Amino acid sequence: MIDVIVAGGGPTGMMLASELRLHGVHVLVLEKDTEPSPIVRSLGLHARSIEVMDQRGLLERFLALGTQYPVGGFAGIRKPSPDRLDTAHAYILGIPQTTTDRLLTEHAIEAGAELRRGCELVGLSQDEDGVTAELADGTQLRSRYLVGCDGGRSTVRKLLGVGFPGEPTTVETLLGEMELTASMETLTAANTEVRKTQLRFGVMPLGDGVYRVGVPAEGVAEDPRVPPTLEELKQQLRVTAGSDFGAHSPRWLSRFGDATRLAERYRTGRVLLAGDAAHIHPPTGGQGLNLGVQDAFNLGWKLAAQVNCWAPEGLLDSYQSERRPVAADVLSNTRAQMELMSTEPGPQAARRLVEELMDFEDVNRYLVEKITAIGIRYDFGEGQALLGRRLRDVELKRGRLYELMHEGRGLLLDQTGRLSVAGWADRVDHVVDVSEELDIPAALLRPDGHVAWVGEDQQDLLTHLPKWFGPAAT
Repeated sequence: MIDVIVAGGGPTGMMLASELRLHGVHVLVLEKDTEPSPIVRSLGLHARSIEVMDQRGLLERFLALGTQYPVGGFAGIRKPSPDRLDTAHAYILGIPQTTTDRLLTEHAIEAGAELRRGCELVGLSQDEDGVTAELADGTQLRSRYLVGCDGGRSTVRKLLGVGFPGEPTTVETLLGEMELTASMETLTAANTEVRKTQLRFGVMPLGDGVYRVGVPAEGVAEDPRVPPTLEELKQQLRVTAGSDFGAHSPRWLSRFGDATRLAERYRTGRVLLAGDAAHIHPPTGGQGLNLGVQDAFNLGWKLAAQVNCWAPEGLLDSYQSERRPVAADVLSNTRAQMELMSTEPGPQAARRLVEELMDFEDVNRYLVEKITAIGIRYDFGEGQALLGRRLRDVELKRGRLYELMHEGRGLLLDQTGRLSVAGWADRVDHVVDVSEELDIPAALLRPDGHVAWVGEDQQDLLTHLPKWFGPAAT
């Protein structure tokens, strides 16, 4: 029997597969497409996702193929980056989704995950012992758990009968990569002028005469899965910008809307949902891929603990209780951003007010922390300010904190040298070291880097270790 089947080989599914493999879990990824998608929906990674890659030793691969840009902005309102962000990676890493997909797939396969392309899941059933997955060719596979990472139109979610309430698409944007004959001076002037009133328009050079073009659609398509024609996109360019800029030879064309939906639950027995299968929202702020990767980072070690039979009661359910509120907040802030990008007088007045408020450093920082996800704090109860937050990378006497987290285990960072994780050493690393950047005696970190305990009392530590890492080994 397979330990975990992951339905969907996008960034969420491959990140999850990698996390499970760190703990020796047998993972099979099913992807219905026979080839990787050429469509570039996401253009970069935010600070928290960059931290995730750093925590697993992947960041150098991404930095080598990406470009660093200043962090900041909300609904297209640009402000200087706020000072003293709580991260060692205060930048946006510009990198196309196709590259992110490839790097995460390579990492998962290196870790031992199996990927089967051209395999479409069409049915599933579950019992007390596991899940039976039925494929389009009639094959049946058996696993202990199954995770749907199969996108906004998730087959897994529909087969489970999980509700997906929210708001339907009201405005649609056409998107594609193509060649343009207009000069760079003409395109730059159009970007500057048109975006004064229409922020859903944009032309970005990709090199070799190819451009990424986005423009508002005339209306909402009856079937959003049907891509627009080149003529449709050119017509909308003429309506919006007064020229089609000689668009020709498209690499791909697509459309996206501003629908906002959140799954009623993330778990049904032995089947779970992650990424777009659990939530969809407008693309403003570039949070979608990042949100999915971070879902996988939260779920991976918890599901592995369940498979490996040491998970404390409620650990797997904490995936929903922690990540669903995060998704709800992303849905809210992207909807707000879409309103602020409207050309109507009311939203434009609200936009001017928000622009003024963002001149206050605290407001600017708050919005940046929201978009980049470094402001997230899970509810672990009352306690020290770091409790429930992820700990940023800090310099230790003998290296960096994130260099110690590549194996996906828990970590006790002990600046006192008096504590012990005896009984949990198979799940938690004990690092006795000090950092001038930390004014706490010790911190217990979960595998996802969130602080589960702060203190210096051994007996108090012993009450918290079982909560996250199960009973002590005998």
